[in-house]
Amino acid sequence: MRDILAPESSRWRAFTSVFADVVESAGYELIVPPLMEDLGVFSRIGEATDVVTKEMYDFIDKGDRHVALRPEQTASVCRAFVQHRPVTPWKAWYSGPNFRYEKPQRGRYRQFDQVGIEVLGVDDPYLDVEVIALGWEFYRRLGLRQVELRLNSLGEPADRARYVDALRAHFEAAGDDLTPQSRDTLAKNPLRVLDSKRESDARFIESAPTIDQFWSPEAAAHFATVRAGLTELGVPFTIDMKLVRGLDYYRHTTFEFAGGTLDSAQNALGGGGRYDGLVEDLGGPATPGIGFALGVDRTLLACDDEGVFGAPDSAVAVFVVDTAGGAAAMSITAELRSQGVSADRSYENRSMKAQMKAANRSGAEFAVIIGTDELDAGTAIVKPLRTTGDQSTVNRSDLLTDLRSRLQEATS
Repeated sequence: MRDILAPESSRWRAFTSVFADVVESAGYELIVPPLMEDLGVFSRIGEATDVVTKEMYDFIDKGDRHVALRPEQTASVCRAFVQHRPVTPWKAWYSGPNFRYEKPQRGRYRQFDQVGIEVLGVDDPYLDVEVIALGWEFYRRLGLRQVELRLNSLGEPADRARYVDALRAHFEAAGDDLTPQSRDTLAKNPLRVLDSKRESDARFIESAPTIDQFWSPEAAAHFATVRAGLTELGVPFTIDMKLVRGLDYYRHTTFEFAGGTLDSAQNALGGGGRYDGLVEDLGGPATPGIGFALGVDRTLLACDDEGVFGAPDSAVAVFVVDTAGGAAAMSITAELRSQGVSADRSYENRSMKAQMKAANRSGAEFAVIIGTDELDAGTAIVKPLRTTGDQSTVNRSDLLTDLRSRLQEATS
């Protein structure tokens, strides 16, 4: 876990703002779920997953309740749906931190932020297309061009069950040639063995049966519609029959966005899929759902690699230098801010030299200088800081109009 200071913190805020613009244009509304839930909410995401068995921050609280910090937000959104029963289709988006006790790596921390969307109450492959396309559009808005969309389908629950049985038989036949870690995973969930990045497991994973051999006609038709819809919208994708995602609640469409500039073992920027059944597991009615979560840290690393979406310019427009006691700086900055002009100042009645140093460090376009002569005359000196040009004296009553004109000219 770590602190995020400016200017990176401003970049995070801009990241969320771009995401909100993309998804709210499609009718998604913000949900802010709690950071902590009853442990049972998250245990539904998969008793055999590392997220549940090894990585959750869970504890007994002072009321003797077993609770956990959220390791992801899909389960929380589904719990909120069960509790509040909003009208369907319910389109929600979220942003915020999650917590997992896992090994920190480049772009991976134990407290990590995600943005994401969830839609509950609609079983329509064209909704799958919409959800995936919104993720693709978000990356496009950031300026990323080296993102790969990987796509698969886990079919109906019965299809998935037959596939799991086939995988179990396949990997059990490998015996001790399979790594001990994968043998342990096999006992819990054969699908997870497909995620192994260990070299000695690679040949068994390569020769493993693929899910498309087990699709029902309905599952095959659903996935065909998704592929056709993405093609129609111009969203490129790669079919990856080994893509099963990291949590147990997925059904039908699964997908992942990978960063082309990142190390192949840790290049997932985010992903998601359809999770019909999760609401029912949480005590609600049978309700189809689909969504995705995108990692902020990994995505910003990809932006750095591609040289896009840098930290926004957070400099103020005007810096007020006041050598006449400070009261004039107080009133001028307050007036400018109230009229939508960002402004800052020095404090503690520092020298002119020290205040001008602070003005230059601030990145402001202009300095407004008030000394005793200007205070007595009701004027101010306006001095360009980022461009060449002479300073000029302006009446205090005309200062706002003058600065607005100068700022408009400087940014045009």
